[in-house]
Amino acid sequence: MLSAPAGQSGKAEPDYAFEMAASNIRFGPGVTQEVGYDFKHLGVKRVAVFTDKTLLSMAPVAKALKALDSQGIKYDIYSDVIVEPKDYGVEDAIAWARKLQPEAYLAVGGGSVMDTAKLANLLQIYESNQLLDFVNAPIGKALPINRKLKPLIAIPTTAGTGSETTGTAIFDLPKIKAKVGVSSRALRPLLGIVDPENSALMPASIKASSGLDVLCHSLESYTAIPYNERTPRPSDPILRPAYQGANPISDVFSLQALRMVAEYLPRSVKDPEDTEAQHQTLLAASLAGVGFGNAGVHLCHGLSYPISSQNKGYTHEGYEKVGHPIIPHGVSVAVTAPAVFKFTAPSCPERHLEAAGILGANITNAKLESAGDILKETLQDFLYNKLGSAQPRGIKDLGFGSGDIESLVSGALPQRRVMTLEKSIHFASQDEIAKELGGILEETLSF
Repeated sequence: MLSAPAGQSGKAEPDYAFEMAASNIRFGPGVTQEVGYDFKHLGVKRVAVFTDKTLLSMAPVAKALKALDSQGIKYDIYSDVIVEPKDYGVEDAIAWARKLQPEAYLAVGGGSVMDTAKLANLLQIYESNQLLDFVNAPIGKALPINRKLKPLIAIPTTAGTGSETTGTAIFDLPKIKAKVGVSSRALRPLLGIVDPENSALMPASIKASSGLDVLCHSLESYTAIPYNERTPRPSDPILRPAYQGANPISDVFSLQALRMVAEYLPRSVKDPEDTEAQHQTLLAASLAGVGFGNAGVHLCHGLSYPISSQNKGYTHEGYEKVGHPIIPHGVSVAVTAPAVFKFTAPSCPERHLEAAGILGANITNAKLESAGDILKETLQDFLYNKLGSAQPRGIKDLGFGSGDIESLVSGALPQRRVMTLEKSIHFASQDEIAKELGGILEETLSF
């Protein structure tokens, strides 16, 4: 029998167990052609295909539709997914799905497409609920998801979010000037079809920004609070969150993803003909997805949500065709990373030094008390020198100033789902958290 969440002292007891969950993954050049068989074997006759306007006319979608045709699978296409989706875009997709009542879903695209498909699937099944009913507290009600959703197969076209492996979906909620999320194992795709041919045509700037998300997924999950220090212990195992803190199995995936990003992302960005690098960065995204999909992410992601949502007009290189100002998710996450990991290093200096070594630092004679400074400098070198792609050198380059820090902190504070997975923040008061986040953002103004 599980112990009660609070002990005799009145303090919440830490968890004593972890669970690992991930989608099935199929990896290989050309595996998109197999997706028709997957739906056929599921007994599905008609599928809702989610993608965006740009991808609709490109090879990944054409190959997926051809695969469906080959097995006689009928389909309806929703191509109005917004890059970095906002609540009204997600609501439109939900209304479409509720009207259509598809038997299954196929998402072909980046994280925006996959996350929108996840949420449409969820709200098709929970037809009497609203989107915010499932958003993580305190922004939403965080209702548990205990009904079986329709089968979802995800085909990523970017090497970034790892959403094909996770039970997380993110969207922008403009009224609070921050992104929000829904997290549940029930949202996980049944299968992630990871086909390197689908990401081969990404421009260098998009490869870089997507890859930075993988970098931070691996770093944040590896340095998250250990699962057996996270509170509270659930009174029922179904209440154990999707993001549970670092554990020995998630560590394996997170570390391997970090090694692959360190070796292959700069090569992938610099040389579009480097097939090995393209394949390995895509695989790294899925591996990192398994790692962070169970351990969680923390401060880089928590701070990224208001940074993206409060964009004053910045458009990142390579995203001009999106048609509106955009700070890509990977850019908004990585811009704070040097300052974040300097701050988090005292919680687990050995892991921070290990990460710095993987990213190229000489840590032979490094002292533990220097771990934060070493990883900060190593990340700056990786972002601004090794990556070979122009990255903002702080949030000033994104259009923010000192006067914006209070608003950014306010947007980050409700992100408890991720913020409290950093060990020192986990046990801090709201006022202490606000002060620390403000300090990180001050340091992030310019590098």
